Amino acid sequence: MTAVGARPRQQLPVVVTSPVAVWFEDGWTVTKRNLTKIKRSPDMLVFAVLQPIMFVLLFSQVYGGAIQVRGTDYTQFLMAGIFAQTVVFGATFSGSAMAQDLKEGLIDRFRTLPMSASAVLVGRTNSDLVLNAISMVIMMLTGLAVGWRVGSAPHEFLAGVALLLLFSYAFSWVMALLGMSVRTPEVINNASFMILFPLTFISNAFVPSETMPLVLRVFAEWNPVSSLVQAARELFGNVGTAPVPDVWTMQHPVATVLVGIAVMLVVFVPWSVRKYTRISAG
Repeated sequence: MTAVGARPRQQLPVVVTSPVAVWFEDGWTVTKRNLTKIKRSPDMLVFAVLQPIMFVLLFSQVYGGAIQVRGTDYTQFLMAGIFAQTVVFGATFSGSAMAQDLKEGLIDRFRTLPMSASAVLVGRTNSDLVLNAISMVIMMLTGLAVGWRVGSAPHEFLAGVALLLLFSYAFSWVMALLGMSVRTPEVINNASFMILFPLTFISNAFVPSETMPLVLRVFAEWNPVSSLVQAARELFGNVGTAPVPDVWTMQHPVATVLVGIAVMLVVFVPWSVRKYTRISAG
């Protein structure tokens, strides 16, 4: 009973947090951890953007005079390929980081915390997305310095940037799964290059696919990176009058890339989460 004249006790409100809110909070916490790690190790960002800058200068200034592309200037043709290569290579950080965390036993420490099983993967892929966005800005500034120009409307340009970043985010889940499937971080580097070099160099990123031998040309025309490059060229207004191969993936590159993104997310997000859950369960 409450005494006469005494003020009744105030009960503290019960805060009910939904599972979705907890999932977002856990993912954001791990994302901030990874971004802080990049901030404390700026050399990671420096080396992440130095390689594509070198490719821009090498191909545009050294090889540009020797490579002729019908219907367009080579620099305009090149930059979409550099953007695609940058975001695809940038997605490998998820795989390397997951392999390193497994080696150092960090996953075992995460297992003791009351957090969502997918938070580590969400935070890892989100930080890669931020890193790729920073790299894209630097690449575009480099491209402007060597003569690249956007020939499309602002909304098309933004759509091209969003498509590149969304593809990199989806591909980072593929690399995260690969990083959890190897035994050491050194192996992930070799394995990723064996995948990425054919995807980026046997494509239309640096030369038209029509100049390749038949087998390589067919591979390039159905290569998802080629579709990404062609979509970026169209959205950035860099196609000019260059001929487009009469293949569905090249005639409808934006739709092809969106289908590829959806497939990667639907397949590799749950697969990666199950793999991580199995590993963390020990």
